[in-house]
Amino acid sequence: MNMKGSEKMISPIFICHGGPTLVVEKSEYIDFLRGLGKKLSPKAVVIFTAHWESETTTISSRDNTYDMIYDFYGFPKELYSIKYPAKGSAQVASKLQSLLRSSGIESRLDESRGLDHGAWDVLYLMFPKADIPVVQVSVNPYLSMDKQYEIGRAISGLGKEDILVIGSGSTVHNLSTIDWNSDKAEEWAVEFDNWLIEKIENNDKEALFNYRELAPYAKHAVPREEHLVPMFIAMGSGNKDKTRLLHQSYVYGTLSYICFEF
Repeated sequence: MNMKGSEKMISPIFICHGGPTLVVEKSEYIDFLRGLGKKLSPKAVVIFTAHWESETTTISSRDNTYDMIYDFYGFPKELYSIKYPAKGSAQVASKLQSLLRSSGIESRLDESRGLDHGAWDVLYLMFPKADIPVVQVSVNPYLSMDKQYEIGRAISGLGKEDILVIGSGSTVHNLSTIDWNSDKAEEWAVEFDNWLIEKIENNDKEALFNYRELAPYAKHAVPREEHLVPMFIAMGSGNKDKTRLLHQSYVYGTLSYICFEF
């Protein structure tokens, strides 16, 4: 990870974005995200969000300010008034599309979609001034995990240009298991995450690509893969021999807050 004032390349990260209430809660994870943002000074952010799905990789291409997408229901009224007036970057979007094309990966540009909560909630905490251009990118949850990894490999050079790649999703993401009154992590959720952590730290890509058959409680932790896909993309875009687990905590029993640096 390149810190402010450092000449080292910036490393991609995977972030669990949690629920939309993340931006108004108090927790060690929120403190971690705020602290992480203070250590980073990218010239742009490319963020793959679990809340934007499309068969073809779709890239936000605009220079003006994004509209807000409040893609959630039944939450406190204050959340629907939060603004994150980030601007896009058509130049970075074009570069991203060029890199994907060079690897034979089809993509298209989108000039109208706003920022969804998979993007703005973590950016709101990390870069509260909203003064860093943001390029939002869709995911296709129906591609195999090795194909997700290849999308990341195609853009692995962005870090050398001081562009931060973020995969925004979640590891354990089964909303039917959430207990809003629980302050203790469920053992099965931790066991699943610990399996992922071990395989990632040991660079065991073969096991990770086949996590659904090999990881404990995989189908319970990940009933649908859209929230895990950004982790594989961020992992693919890394240039490090050693991955770092930056944070691990839990809320509501099973909602996982994990952050990796690749």
